[in-house]
Amino acid sequence: MPTRIFVIDDDTAVTDLLSVLLTSQGFDVWATNNSTDGLTHIREKLPDLVILDLMMPEMDGWEICRAVRTFSDVPIIVLSALNDPSMVASVLDAGADDYLTKPTPSRVLVAHINRLVNRKANGTATDPTLRPLPAS
Repeated sequence: MPTRIFVIDDDTAVTDLLSVLLTSQGFDVWATNNSTDGLTHIREKLPDLVILDLMMPEMDGWEICRAVRTFSDVPIIVLSALNDPSMVASVLDAGADDYLTKPTPSRVLVAHINRLVNRKANGTATDPTLRPLPAS
């Protein structure tokens, strides 16, 4: 069964691009531009991995990470245009497993997806010792 990835980003161009890219790599992709719908879908379908933006209407990436962590340890990659170390640290503290900046080369994104999915399969996806230390 292919890896199920849910993409949540308010930019349709991003969700469309990620859907095409990840589907071409053999992943089963579901995408939405509505963060509230995305959270509901995660809760109902329990994907293998979530990719989400930080700055969205309705719910932002921090809120989604915290909400997901109340019911799942699904790996979460935040994909954002923001590149502030304190922001990266705060989203990792909120429950994200990885943080990549836009634009990220497709090979790099796929490598991060495979790493997190493999860690999850081995039972180590949310091991706190695998997370970067927060910025001081």
